[in-house]
Amino acid sequence: MPAQPRLLYVTDLAYPARGRRYCDEDIFLASRLREQFDIALCHPLDAAALMDSFDAVVVRNSGPVLHYQDRYDEFRDLALARGTRVYNQLTGRADMAGKQYLPDLTAAGLPVIPTVDRAEDLPLLPESPEYAVKPKLGADSIGLRFLPYEALAAALGEAAPGALLVQPRIRFRYEVSFYFVDAEFQYALYAPRPEERWVLEPYRPTADDLRFAQEFIDWNTIGHGIQRVDACRTPTGELLLVELEDLNPYLSLDLLPETTRNAFVTAFTSALHRLVG
Repeated sequence: MPAQPRLLYVTDLAYPARGRRYCDEDIFLASRLREQFDIALCHPLDAAALMDSFDAVVVRNSGPVLHYQDRYDEFRDLALARGTRVYNQLTGRADMAGKQYLPDLTAAGLPVIPTVDRAEDLPLLPESPEYAVKPKLGADSIGLRFLPYEALAAALGEAAPGALLVQPRIRFRYEVSFYFVDAEFQYALYAPRPEERWVLEPYRPTADDLRFAQEFIDWNTIGHGIQRVDACRTPTGELLLVELEDLNPYLSLDLLPETTRNAFVTAFTSALHRLVG
């Protein structure tokens, strides 16, 4: 019997995510991938030492890399230097590289929550009772604060230049996420109650919704990887990008109908075969 491709599946099974169980999702996915791959799970801190023994590395629910930034940078540099196949592709321009893309997309006029990272650009933001201030290299709301406009310049001045992002605190009807495998749309979920971000339900996107999400997938130019486009629906019906997660997006597979979940697994498995083939 021919040998199956070997995958190193990177996950932090003990990561304490709020409102989600990362470990359950990765146990499920690993069990399904094992049908067609020889697979081993490892903690993100062990990936650099182990990856040369595998045909590809799959980075899944590995937690925010800011908790181990130096080790992640070592893994990334080694993988790029050695030509290691990594899923997701390591050339992502969105959360994989920090959140500089949010002020960049704002300046380019794309439909994102208006974002600036310099005190001199604060007047460009729309008026709001409060503003969100967060680290450019943050994740999972780490370091997030809400401040009035008059406190923003001081907050930016206390941090290293370009280290913080500032956004108006947007009123929205709901948040919605679009999930893609290798730039192909798979499914969408939404949180109908803004105060319960991770109480998600299946969402049927319109053609306009899909055009909105696809624009950011196309902008990111990732050839292989899972991406999640997070957006909010404003009171006037407009969708605005909240985040483009291209490193290790949580997938909420447990909330999907079985047919949709199986279709995703099929798409993911096919993408990995393309990567190692």
